[in-house]
Amino acid sequence: MVVEIDRETDGRWIAEIPDLPGVIVYGQSRDEAIARAEALALRVMADRLDHGESIPELKEVFAIAS
Repeated sequence: MVVEIDRETDGRWIAEIPDLPGVIVYGQSRDEAIARAEALALRVMADRLDHGESIPELKEVFAIAS
């Protein structure tokens, strides 16, 4: 997944993962913003799994053995 990063005029960094609506976070540094976005993305995907929702993004992460 692509993490888009930008810097706000107040100096904070903002990171977003467009493939997962709602995954947008701020950080004091670029690295912090990226780490927070990745962590939130994992929580969102785990929540979707818990609720039986489809997660197309996981098709490239897991392979089911036949």
